[in-house]
Amino acid sequence: MTTAQIEKIFRETAYIRTGGSAEEKRAAEYLQAICREAGLDAQLEPFPVDMATMHTEKLTVDGQEIPCRGYLCAGSAEVEAPLYYLTDTDPMSLAGCRGKIVLFDGYLGYWRYRDILKHGAVGFISYDGNVNYLDRDIDRRELRSYVAQGEKIPGVNINAKDAVALIADGAKTARITLAQDEYTGESQNVVLDLPGEDEQVIVLTAHYDSTSLSQGAYDNMSGAVGLLSMAMHFAAHPHRCSLRFIWCGSEERGLLGAKAYCAGHEEGLEKISLCVNLDMIGCVMGKFIACCTAEEKLVHYLTYMGRELGFQTAPYQGVYSSDSTPFSDKGIPSVSFCRAAPRETATIHNSYDTAALIKPAQMEQDIAFITAFVSRMANAAFCPVERTIPDNMKEKLDKYLCRKR
Repeated sequence: MTTAQIEKIFRETAYIRTGGSAEEKRAAEYLQAICREAGLDAQLEPFPVDMATMHTEKLTVDGQEIPCRGYLCAGSAEVEAPLYYLTDTDPMSLAGCRGKIVLFDGYLGYWRYRDILKHGAVGFISYDGNVNYLDRDIDRRELRSYVAQGEKIPGVNINAKDAVALIADGAKTARITLAQDEYTGESQNVVLDLPGEDEQVIVLTAHYDSTSLSQGAYDNMSGAVGLLSMAMHFAAHPHRCSLRFIWCGSEERGLLGAKAYCAGHEEGLEKISLCVNLDMIGCVMGKFIACCTAEEKLVHYLTYMGRELGFQTAPYQGVYSSDSTPFSDKGIPSVSFCRAAPRETATIHNSYDTAALIKPAQMEQDIAFITAFVSRMANAAFCPVERTIPDNMKEKLDKYLCRKR
């Protein structure tokens, strides 16, 4: 793709597109249309997702209303209780949760929620943003079904400035009020097949949805553009192995698109030799990484290939929090490519993730390297990556997917 084409796509997708929303579907149809304009028959594959419409979201602390956004899918309730700041998850700290509305640092992950629930919390408050930023943005978050496991207490998210002020002022009592309608909605993957001479398949993935504050240019329209460029390349160049391109929906809501694909195509997974994932490429600053959920030999292969082509790359063995993970959990080796920017130069999941973070010339270089790698895999006499997940990676997958602590 040319620089002009890349810039045009970023301009035309510069809007928020959360999983399951009308805007996400608009983006899916836009990607499908680009494929079809190039003569490629991409299809939309819908899948169900939990949704909610918030009617009332209110946090009052010591009689003062604090700006907040209620957690979607956390039920409808009103609760008043002492405010408790949970600074750690050791037994002594957790013991203070009983009968409290708990304010904590960081994200509401599976273990944090199970911990505060087990220790008797009646509500929760998270926060995001930065005390040093001028904005007072508040992200819209959700209580994911795999986290709640059917047990819901109300929660809200606030700005970091207000969180600091509450603790600095010695806040005593909080009241959370939520009223929402919960229902099953629909997200979608965009799927394109480019058959090869062999039935073995390499799957290429990138998500196109964003979070509630973000235009998602870097995270991850950049990866979606990379997939478009590669699809056009391989449509014009013969390849022995079949290629399947999947633009995944609702990744930001817990890798839902990739999980739905794996669940809905269980019978065809044995034909997939490798998953290649693009998640955040082409930014102005940062180093190019390749996270391999695969045998360690793939790390060395990518290291040598980078040196051969004169392209800086930093491969390593690990689990990447993106659409590659559900495939690896099904026994399919994967590699996720990312140009990882320093936090001072590019942040994600907020209103600062815009096309200003992207350098089209860098996009082209990143895409060229990934295309060269996929070309080698797709035209090999036999896929050189062993179709197995090493034990150390199985352990990391178990921890990432909350099967182990």
